[in-house]
Amino acid sequence: MNINLYDLLKCLSSAQDLVNKELTNHHHQVAYLSYRIAEHINLSYEEKRNIILAGLLHDIGALAMNESLAEIEDSSATAYNHAYVGSMLLSEFEPLKQAAELIKYHHHPWNAGTPAHNIPIGSHILHIADRICVLMRPEENILLQVPQLVEHIKEKRGTQFSPELVDCVEELQHLEYIWLDLMYNYPMNQLDYPWISSLAALNIDEIIDFSMIFSRIIDFRSSFTANHSAGVAKTAERLAQLFGYSEHECKMMLIAGYLHDLGKLAIDNSILEKPSGLTVKEYHIVKSHPFYTYRILNVIEGFDIISKWAAYHHEKPDGSGYPFHLDDSNLPLGSKIVAVADVFTAITENRPYRKGMSDEACISILRNLAAENALCSNVVFVLLDHFSEIRKICADAQIKAGIEYARFKDSLKHK
Repeated sequence: MNINLYDLLKCLSSAQDLVNKELTNHHHQVAYLSYRIAEHINLSYEEKRNIILAGLLHDIGALAMNESLAEIEDSSATAYNHAYVGSMLLSEFEPLKQAAELIKYHHHPWNAGTPAHNIPIGSHILHIADRICVLMRPEENILLQVPQLVEHIKEKRGTQFSPELVDCVEELQHLEYIWLDLMYNYPMNQLDYPWISSLAALNIDEIIDFSMIFSRIIDFRSSFTANHSAGVAKTAERLAQLFGYSEHECKMMLIAGYLHDLGKLAIDNSILEKPSGLTVKEYHIVKSHPFYTYRILNVIEGFDIISKWAAYHHEKPDGSGYPFHLDDSNLPLGSKIVAVADVFTAITENRPYRKGMSDEACISILRNLAAENALCSNVVFVLLDHFSEIRKICADAQIKAGIEYARFKDSLKHK
């Protein structure tokens, strides 16, 4: 399996829109305008590539911090802001290391740069493009807005924004197609350059690494879910091994486990951390998350199997699950494995409303769910036959993820 990095990021950047509907299309807009600016000032292929990647993910740190739109667009560069968090999370993934550096400084003003603190030109490009895109009003004709947008940028020439980049934006204001492209849904799709779509292809191990990082962004939104996906992923991987899956298929299972809750980005954190029972309205909101997981992952070429394994984890063999109400005959074994791994991990970990269950209680619940045809009995029995081993695998994975979460929180305090 080889997945194009650009295709993967285009889809996952749209997942950011789920968190804050005010940001819908924002990351594609920033990536597109940043690219046009970089192109106009004749930056190198490598610089343009990294600017596109950074543009698509520039607010990724806000997901882990649950920032509001006002906080996301605050121009102050504090140790706690999302730019630093996003850079810290993404810098651990080699293909995005240079993009992560651009993200780190994308809210720093032009006059913040010093010889000892040299801010990359790509960060300044992201900064000016981000500001322009935030100020655009989708309900008004963009061509009428352009003069006002340019004037706003010119007022901060040499202080907030690079003089060279302000001049560039002035020159681009007469190219109507750029501004009209910006108002399309997902304007990055309007770029028809072969080298963009031929960006680095990730192999299966690199996809696992990226999925692991993205699972942290999903899980780190709440201390109660900070290690959930790691437990699900490693449990599902071991179950797949026990069912005779190939090494490659087991790696696919890991990816499905890490990304199974991707759709939870659409769920307000106050619901995820609610210490009491959910209202009917809140329950229906929560039920939407596997649907979003499926819609995001299914459009990634080569992810058709993984998307089903990940997104069908709340379907039940008796057809009473959600959101697709698939029954046993329509559920792939991989989806049944992730479903069992998800329940097993969830009932053994602490949640806002209860402590993790004992081994005895866990075994009893799994047996009952299998008897009720709410979980695949074959998968449950395999897990129970290897209960102690899998319990340790899950616990070790969650301990390791918990250490990463603690390191993440600690680095914010001491930055």
